Amino acid sequence: MEINRDTRIIDLTVGEFEDYLQSKGLGSENKTDKPQGKFVYGLTGIMELFGCSKSKAQRLKSGKIAQACCQNGRSIVVDVEKAMQLFKS
Repeated sequence: MEINRDTRIIDLTVGEFEDYLQSKGLGSENKTDKPQGKFVYGLTGIMELFGCSKSKAQRLKSGKIAQACCQNGRSIVVDVEKAMQLFKS
């Protein structure tokens, strides 16, 4: 089946639609390329994760969960699973 601008999406199978998207560079990437796990962002994310104040979140980021935090400039990304493991130990 040739897919063009007049082809209705309802006429395509899922496989044909995926092939079309990949041919246009819009397909889904391999899941191994994406980071696994859940992340929170910034001090606000740490505050929500642990239910604490901003000053306590700053102390946690610099201390107990430092290995789970990645900071570049003012951007902070925290791996939730690793942070919880560090917090419990």
